[in-house]
Formats: sequence, structure tokens, C-alpha cells
Amino acid sequence: MDQTIIFSIAGVAIGAIIGFVIAKIMEKNNASKLTKNAKKSASNILRDANSEGESIKKDKMLQAKEKFIELKSEHEKVISSREKKISEAEKRTRDKESQVSSELAKSKKSNLEVEAKQKDYNHRLEVLDKKQEEVDRLHKSQIQQLEVISSLSAEDAKTQLVESLKGEAKIESMAYVQGKMEEAKLTAQQDAKKIIINTIQRIGTEEAVDNCVSVFNIENDDVKGRIIGREGRNIRAIEAATGVEIIVDDTPEAIILSCFDSVRREIARLSLHKLVTDGRIHPARIEEVVKKTQKQIEQEIIEVGKRTVIDLGIHGLHPELIKMVGRMKYRSSYGQNLLQHSREVAKLCGIMAAELGLNPKLAKRAGLLHDIGKVPDAEADMETPHAILGMQWAEKFGEKPEVCNAIGAHHDEVEMTSLLSPIIQVCDAISGARPGARRQVLDSYIQRLKDLEDIAFGFQGVKKAYAIQAGRELRVIVESERVNDQNAADLSFSISQKIQTDMTYPGQVKVTVIRETRAVNIAK
Repeated sequence: MDQTIIFSIAGVAIGAIIGFVIAKIMEKNNASKLTKNAKKSASNILRDANSEGESIKKDKMLQAKEKFIELKSEHEKVISSREKKISEAEKRTRDKESQVSSELAKSKKSNLEVEAKQKDYNHRLEVLDKKQEEVDRLHKSQIQQLEVISSLSAEDAKTQLVESLKGEAKIESMAYVQGKMEEAKLTAQQDAKKIIINTIQRIGTEEAVDNCVSVFNIENDDVKGRIIGREGRNIRAIEAATGVEIIVDDTPEAIILSCFDSVRREIARLSLHKLVTDGRIHPARIEEVVKKTQKQIEQEIIEVGKRTVIDLGIHGLHPELIKMVGRMKYRSSYGQNLLQHSREVAKLCGIMAAELGLNPKLAKRAGLLHDIGKVPDAEADMETPHAILGMQWAEKFGEKPEVCNAIGAHHDEVEMTSLLSPIIQVCDAISGARPGARRQVLDSYIQRLKDLEDIAFGFQGVKKAYAIQAGRELRVIVESERVNDQNAADLSFSISQKIQTDMTYPGQVKVTVIRETRAVNIAK
């Protein structure tokens, strides 16, 4: 049994060894076959690669030859074009050389001709000089012979001739001047009247005297109570903010605004209209509306000035002068509206200057600006005559000397230096002398109210001053930081004494000093 197992194991081992050997032999045979196949494939690949490389090499060589031929043709074209340009340049150079040579020949020929002519002229000048010397010698000899014959020298003869001619010319000129003066005396007055009458007839303007009272119409009498406010605080706030006296009486559906300053009166009227339309009437709202209305009036003044200069055909006026022209709408001269008066004077001046053959546009310019001195900005300007102040402003803002002189001389404050000045003076008199154009009493009344306000402004701490009730009351608003209650009472007494000593007025003047303290904070 054991031997059988041993033999079996030995047989298995021998079989395994024989199988291994057979496998190795078969593997070796397969490897040799694979090697042969690989070598054969490699030789095929190399052969294919060589053939493909040869074909690529031939293609590249063909492409290179084609590129070389193409570049060679382009190079030949460039060379041919350059040669063509060079030949053209050479041709132009030869043409210019021939042209220059011909010009040089002509110039040489011209120089020869000029030299020949110059020699000829020199010869002629020499001949002429000799002839001139001979003529001068003969002239001197003739003069000497004439002096011997007449027993007078040449200078004496000249003197006698000039004296005789002077006498004759003087007599003739005196006769001519005398005749013209007599003719001018006969016709000057008639012509002047004719020009003035024709000028007046061609200007037809309305005459309206400015008043110191405006009427504010309301829908019903219930609005009066809202305007007055509780214990009259609203009406007091309006009067303090605008400086206008508001009269609320039994007149149905009407409130009267009284003030000599038409600007303040217009601000008050527009502010009341806004307040009544809005419905909110209380002191804070009143102050806000009044400030906005003041800005609106300032803008309207500029627009009025622009429209006026456009209507009159005046160009190139300085913006400050345009603003002054607009302010004229709210000023009056002896009751006559200042803007209407200035427009009328401008038109009269333009027509009269055209009749006299002068510049009508310059005359219109001077006529419109002749009274700008009546709308001063500062209180210090009130002391200067309005004609001089207007002339200074015109000079400051670049107006022509003729215009400046016409403004300053229309009331004879300065000497007239141009024909424009008497025209402005005459037209100003024509506009103001019409029946109903002016009212002397109103101007003196307005001046008295202005003097009242000026007296108040002369004291320290005065913020605003308004003359109301036709000059019977002076309402003064002081700065609360600078004036206390005791000083307010003293100030009221001092102003009343100043008015009493410096002014002449009918009746009594009540001086009311108002001191107000406000504390304002904003909750955020």
C-alpha cells in the first residue's frame, strides 16, 4: 500500500516535471514566433515610413520651389516699379534743369535790359538837373527884373497879396454868417416847436397817478375773522412782517392795505392772497409766506426789467441796470409811476433824436436810465442827488460817456457835453408837465414818511421801522439781544423827541417800539 502511494506521488511529480518542460518548450516556440512576427511588422512599418517620407519630401520641395518662384516674381515687380519711379524722377530732374537754365537765361537778359535802362535814366536825370538849374537861374533873374520894375521885393508883394485876400475873405465870411444867423433866428424857434409837437403827438400814453392804498377783495366777511386771528395776533404778524397797515372795517368783502411803499404793499397783497387761498393762517405760516413772496417780487422785478428793455429795443444792458429798471415799477415820482415815466421819456427821446439826425437807440437808452438814481439800494445813497447817483451807476456798469452825461445833466447838476443831454432834459420835462401826470402833494407826503423811518433807523438796535396810518404812527421793531425792556421804553421816548425837534408835521405821531423774544427748537 505504501509503495503504491509512493509510486503514485513519484508519477505525479515526474508528470509535472515533464509538463513543465513541455510548457517551457512551447513558450519558447511561441516567443520565437512572436519575435519573427514583430520583426516582420517593424520592417513593414519602416518601409511604409520611408515611402511616406519620400513623398512628403517631394511635396515640400515642390512647395518650396513654387514659393521661391512667387517671391522672385514679386521681387522683380518691386524692382521694376522702383526703376520706373527712378526714371520718372530723373525725367522730372532733367525738365527742372532745363527750366532753370531757361529762367537763368531770361533773368540774365532782363538784368542786361535793366542795366541799359538804368544807364538811360541816369543820363536823362543829368540832363533834367541841368535844365532845372537853368530854369531856376532864369526864374531868379526874372524875379530880380520884376523887383526892379515894381520897386518891391518878393516878400513884400506876398505880404500885400495875403493881407488883401484876408480882408476880402473876412468881409465875405461876416456877411455869410450874419445872413445865416438871421435865417436861423427866424426858423429855429419854429422848427423846434414843430419837432416837439410832432414828438408829443406820436406818443400817446395813459396818465395814472399812483396811490398809497390797495384794496384786497375777499369772498365773504368770515375771512376777515381768520385774517385778524385770536386777539389780533395774525393781523399783527402780517403788519410786522410786511410793514403795511391793514385796515379791517365795515366795508363788505374788502380789506384795505395802506403803505407809501408800493413794494411792501404788493408783498402784503400777494401774501394775503396766498394765505386766504391756502386757508392756513397763523404767525409762523405768515412769516414763511411773506419771505417766499419777497423772493417772488425780486424775481418779478428782474422779469419786468427784461421785458421793458426788449420792448424798447435796447440791447447789451448790464444785469444790475436791468434790475434797477424793474424796480422802477414800484416807485413813483410826484405820484407818477417811475417806470411808465421812463418808458415815455425813452420813446420821446428816440423820436426826437431821429428828427434831429442823432442816434435814436442811444437816446432811448439814456431816456430809460435817466431816473435810475431814484431807486437807491442803500440808505447812504439817499443823500446823493438822483441824477448824479444815476450817472455814477451808469459809469460803473460800462455805459457810454454820452449816456452818462445825459443822465447826470438832465437836472443841470453837471455840464452838458453832447447833444443827447438837452434832448433828455426836454423829454423829461414833456413827460412830467402833462396835466394830471404828477401830484406834488403825494411826493411830499411820501418823503415825510421816509424821513420818519430814517429817523428810527438812526438809533442803535433798530431792526425794522414802518410808518403807518398816514404818518400818524411809527412802528419800530428792535433786536431783542441788543435792546432790553427798559431800553425799549427809553428808545421810544428818544425817537419821539427826535421827531418833534427835526420834523414838521400835522397832528401827532405815535411811536411804538416792539421787542420780541423767541425760543425755537426742533424735535427730530
